[in-house]
Amino acid sequence: MNIRHLTFRLLQVYVAVVRLGSVSRAAAQLHLTQPTVSQQLKRLAEAVGEPLLDSQEGRIRPTAVGTELYHAALDALSRFDDFNGFLQDARQGTRGGFSIGVVTTAKYILPRLLGPFNRRFPEVEVSISVGNRGYILERHRHQQDDLYLFSHPPAGEHTLSGRFIRNPLVLITPPDHWAVQTPPTDFSALLGERFLLREPGSATRLVFEEWLRNHNLQLKRVMQIESNEVVRMSVEQGLGLAVLSEHTLAEGEHRLGRPALPEFPLTSHWYLVCHNNRRLPYPAANFVRFINDNLASCIDSRYIHNDLARLLAHLHPPGKGA
Repeated sequence: MNIRHLTFRLLQVYVAVVRLGSVSRAAAQLHLTQPTVSQQLKRLAEAVGEPLLDSQEGRIRPTAVGTELYHAALDALSRFDDFNGFLQDARQGTRGGFSIGVVTTAKYILPRLLGPFNRRFPEVEVSISVGNRGYILERHRHQQDDLYLFSHPPAGEHTLSGRFIRNPLVLITPPDHWAVQTPPTDFSALLGERFLLREPGSATRLVFEEWLRNHNLQLKRVMQIESNEVVRMSVEQGLGLAVLSEHTLAEGEHRLGRPALPEFPLTSHWYLVCHNNRRLPYPAANFVRFINDNLASCIDSRYIHNDLARLLAHLHPPGKGA
């Protein structure tokens, strides 16, 4: 490969095409014409000397070589973004931004972390994408964010994760349910009840179903609802029972029962996640350090389980970029 033929613009175009899976969408985002984007992709492939992209099911995807180039381009562009951020910091103080992908349930705890961080670093802009686990997993797969907040983190050699907050999964019932007044000796007495479950792939559902399998238990009646709020309100109205994150119940007053079963709450945690093969922007690294140093002032001590060592080891020392 003749690297003298590579330019930042070629790398920016390539990254946009891979992320969006489309030449036309990349052209629109970059305010270029489609022929211009296609020509630059051709120049890039010629410079590398290998095919970089192919089309599968109507979407452009990188080849094996193209995937490695994509990661290298992200790293190169990120390094110069960091350098530009350093110049801004040197002239105006801490500035810049980062993006974070957040599974739906985590929206209840993220503001408790971002609020104090924003007061400490008011010039840092944070972009937040919220969605169900499948949506955030897709963003993670395409490296669309700098950090992620999962309660059931993805696996893989290029993924780093560190748990830091307990996420107890509690059993809730209507307020007048018989199990509130006379708790059964074990969960099996509730198997005939209707249970309201999140969609397949939801971390809460994954943990609950794994627990059921481990105890050789099977629910007889289920209703699927793709919203924690709707699940909670449906339980209040007597539609069934549910297992939800305790954090979703901490906001506001709810008319719910909490039977005292020995098996509950189920154990789960929140994890901060990043890509091992991609350098974190300085503001994102700063956010991880801030959480590690200030978690006790942001989160109720009952929920703290700080194990961010792997993420912190991935970060560069303060003042030397990220």
